[in-house]
Amino acid sequence: MSEIQVHEHSSADQDIQYYLRILTRYRWRIFSLAFVLTLLATVLTFTIVPTYKATATLLVEAEKANVVSIEEVYGIDSGRQEYFFTQFEILKSRRIAQRVVEKLKLATHQEFIVDEDDDFSPVSVVKQLLAVNVGKQQSYTVDELHQKTMRAVVDEYMSRLSIAPVRNTQLVKISFEAASPKLSALIVNTHAEVYIESHLESQLMMTERASTWLNERLAVLKQKLDDSEDNLLAYQNQEELVDIDGVKSIEARELQELNQQLSVARQKLQQSENIFNLIQRNQGSLDSLIALPDVLNHALIIKVSEAVQNSKTKISELKGVYGPKHPIMIAAQLELSSAEDNLASQVSLLVSGISNEYKKLSVDVQNLEIAIKDKGTHYRELSRLDSRQQELKREVASNQQLYDAFFTRFKETKEVGEFESANARIIDPAIAPIVPYSPKKKVIVGVTFIMSILLGMGLAFVYEYLNDGIRSVEDIEQQLKQRMLGLLPKQKKLKSDVLPLRHYFDKEQHAFSESIRTLRTSLLLTNIDNNVKVVSVTSSVPGEGKTTVSINLAFALGQLEKVLLIDADMRRPSVAKRFDLPAYQEGLSNVLSGTHRLEECVVSDEESGIDVLTAGTLTTTPQELLASQALADFIKKAREQYDRIVIDTAPTQAVSDAIIITQQADSLIYVVKAESTRQRVIKQGLSRLGAMAGRIDGIVLNQVDLDKAAKYGEYHGYYDQYGYNTEQAQKAS
Repeated sequence: MSEIQVHEHSSADQDIQYYLRILTRYRWRIFSLAFVLTLLATVLTFTIVPTYKATATLLVEAEKANVVSIEEVYGIDSGRQEYFFTQFEILKSRRIAQRVVEKLKLATHQEFIVDEDDDFSPVSVVKQLLAVNVGKQQSYTVDELHQKTMRAVVDEYMSRLSIAPVRNTQLVKISFEAASPKLSALIVNTHAEVYIESHLESQLMMTERASTWLNERLAVLKQKLDDSEDNLLAYQNQEELVDIDGVKSIEARELQELNQQLSVARQKLQQSENIFNLIQRNQGSLDSLIALPDVLNHALIIKVSEAVQNSKTKISELKGVYGPKHPIMIAAQLELSSAEDNLASQVSLLVSGISNEYKKLSVDVQNLEIAIKDKGTHYRELSRLDSRQQELKREVASNQQLYDAFFTRFKETKEVGEFESANARIIDPAIAPIVPYSPKKKVIVGVTFIMSILLGMGLAFVYEYLNDGIRSVEDIEQQLKQRMLGLLPKQKKLKSDVLPLRHYFDKEQHAFSESIRTLRTSLLLTNIDNNVKVVSVTSSVPGEGKTTVSINLAFALGQLEKVLLIDADMRRPSVAKRFDLPAYQEGLSNVLSGTHRLEECVVSDEESGIDVLTAGTLTTTPQELLASQALADFIKKAREQYDRIVIDTAPTQAVSDAIIITQQADSLIYVVKAESTRQRVIKQGLSRLGAMAGRIDGIVLNQVDLDKAAKYGEYHGYYDQYGYNTEQAQKAS
């Protein structure tokens, strides 16, 4: 956990140092920008005419309690928050501003005079240009010119006015800025007074309008009331209505009684109908009729049935004593026959009575239904008449109520018409300020300086972000994840945009020569434990100086070893030209194609002692030639003849030649032009090397402005970090 924290701390420190280096690099430009802008702001500040700001405090009150018990004719609840917001907007309105301008005659005041011929606003300039093109000049009448001037003055007035409500109170701060302290105070106080007067005038005007309207409405309502009363009276006379409510009550009660009687009659009829139906089904059988409950349970039938039963019992007893023809038995038989005849007669009479009762109940029910229907028709007619009468009465009552309300409102409005109270009052009137409100010179200068510094810092960061070339060792290690192998200082070039060939041997170019020797030392010490003979030199894009690095590195190594410099950039060869060799000089392509031997193509440089193998005769298929087995065989043979071989290859972004050649090399040096090649391009070039990227010994940063770097300390300690001398490198070789 502690290692992670240390890593995060280190990363944060590096980020801070990175930003500090950027600020250090551009510090004089940042301060120069801040100085110029601050000086300009100071000059402009002292040329601005000072303005004074006067402020008055106004209390906006809710409407006073009504003197009479009616609502205000405005219909606004002055106790609600919306009321106060409305008043704030009225205070800022153009109408109030124009009334102040007219009251104080500000259009003629020197501070508000509008020069119609001195209008340089963008819109006016466009209009003037259009007027010139069309060939017509716009002209104004006196009234139009006055309105235009008034609009301009009011616009200027409103731009200087500020209305600020005090939070959680009913107070409002009214402020105005003017070049004259007295004028600013006068305008603020006048603005508050005009607002109060405007409110009173509005109240009075609304009251007068309300009174006029109420008076007109009263006449209309009075006529409607009279018409409704006449309609009610005419209807009552037409229908001869006196006490319709009493008649309706009697009719309703009688109708209710009839309904009750009908209900009882229907119940009786239902019962009688049930008995009647049973009798009809059993009409032919006396025993069946007697068995019916309503017949069997009848008192008379019970008595007669008992007589029949007694006769039957008596005969049964006599049968055991007398014969059938015995007088006593005959008398008993006659008695039984008489009793049975009597029973049949009584049953017949009872059945006849039940039938008659059923018919009577049916007639009663029909009569009651007819009576109820007639009574209902009469009751509905009474209800219709009463409904129309009630409708007319309600119309009369409604018109009467509306008329009374309007009449009362009219009288009250008339009485309070002259009694109007202000809804606001001035708590603190404005006084002429002593100290100018603007410009705040110290604040403007201070803020300008701070903002200029921040602007300069922002521009520095933006420029640094857009220009993401490699500038420092940290960029190489952190952004490219590579080690710094060496750097070459920026040198003056020839007209052909190349360094002189013998620049390394020029005693006046000590810094350049020393940087090459340091590169040589770093290369040798990096591979102190490895047998590195073939060194490939490449870059991301053309123009980064890989050929210069290859040639001068070969010169430096040639002072210690036997070195062969090979120009393997067959598409844009430059080594032959740098050594003043003819363009047709045989070289690598000739050796690989087998037309010449190595000894026939190599050129020895007397001053440096190295051998040079140019690109040779140009070919249309350089990649196929480099990818052939001939290259591997050639490199193998060259290893036997030379201590060190330096190969100048094509850029990685252009073609794949460098990737092919690197497969035959023991070491790879990647050249980057300082503050030029973008990091994205370099990373793409490194990624194109693929598995060969592991052979990269490091990055050579070319064309470094040492004077500029010394100011910013970007390469401070670099030679200490790689602090080996040339003698150690010689021993390593």
